[in-house]
Amino acid sequence: MRFFRGLWDKLRQVDPTLFFCTLILSGISLLTIFGAVDNFGRSKLVMQSAMVALGTVSIFFMANLNYRFLVDRLAIVFFVGSVLILLITLIFGSTGENMETANRSWLNIPFVNIAIQPSEFVKLAFLCTFAKHLDSVKSTINKPKTLVFVLLHAGAIASLILLSGDLGVCLVYFGIILVMLYCAGLSVWYFIGVGGILLLAFPFLWDFLRTDQQNRIIFGFNPELDVENVGMQALMSRDTIAAGGFFGQGLFGGKLYEDLPASHTDFIFATVCEKFGFLGGFIVVATLVIMAFRLIFIAVKCKDGVGRLICGGIAAIIILQTAENLWMCIAAVPVVGITLPFLSYGGSSMLAMYLLIGLAHSVSAKERRMIYKK
Repeated sequence: MRFFRGLWDKLRQVDPTLFFCTLILSGISLLTIFGAVDNFGRSKLVMQSAMVALGTVSIFFMANLNYRFLVDRLAIVFFVGSVLILLITLIFGSTGENMETANRSWLNIPFVNIAIQPSEFVKLAFLCTFAKHLDSVKSTINKPKTLVFVLLHAGAIASLILLSGDLGVCLVYFGIILVMLYCAGLSVWYFIGVGGILLLAFPFLWDFLRTDQQNRIIFGFNPELDVENVGMQALMSRDTIAAGGFFGQGLFGGKLYEDLPASHTDFIFATVCEKFGFLGGFIVVATLVIMAFRLIFIAVKCKDGVGRLICGGIAAIIILQTAENLWMCIAAVPVVGITLPFLSYGGSSMLAMYLLIGLAHSVSAKERRMIYKK
């Protein structure tokens, strides 16, 4: 009886809303890959299933782990380790040969023939260290001297990711930084000032871009201008989404996704829509929205400044990656490498998202315990 009571206490630490949202999204991901296994390959189904199983276990582990232990005891280790692993990846990382990316952001693990994307796992470490830093200087956050050190902290991580060429992940990091700075109390005038400077400087910065870089931006927002090259993948994705209609072509139906590059990773939303239609796409978007709102609710209710910043940062990741991915899939923005949370195939991105949401469970559990004690 004591064993079952202890087990029940462990299970109670999990936030029900976040957990069920995670299960729904992961279930749709597995179902989609299963329905396309002849095209994607059985190995991808096995890998995704393994990541869902491992990720689910990690949620229970993280939920029962005091997040303050990670923040207070391991902050320096997290920061130094993040910089080192990103430097190692930048120097020795894969350029994406034999993979579906040209980014130098993958690190091959010797002897096991596995490649990981360190920038995905660094998100957790960055949230912990940046939240601790911001919380420690919250009373002086608007002083220029304080802000310089805060930006050096953030810039050390973001710049290494940018140098690797992973623009999609880098944009997410920039979004995390902005959201956490705002949540920490940084004056809105800083955001307006920086935005104004960038707006004025844009015409001059544009001239420094190569012609091919300019074309990727122009055709990225207007893919119909280059249907044979830059705009091809985005337009194919949009056609694949439209082909699903309202109810979709069925679990084993659909053909357009088979010719769509990255239809199991960055463009899995198009595959979902072709198979399960507008209804399936709506369920995905609605579940992600509920998850984001739940994270924001936890952040708002959290009494601990560090926990509030962490949940705000995780909410930013869900919102930014979802918006960026969906706009990319409907040909509204340039195509960059970005995954759809809990849907896209990938060991690193999938497991990292589980660890991040597990961290949010830890914050939520500690808040509930504090309320219960009162």
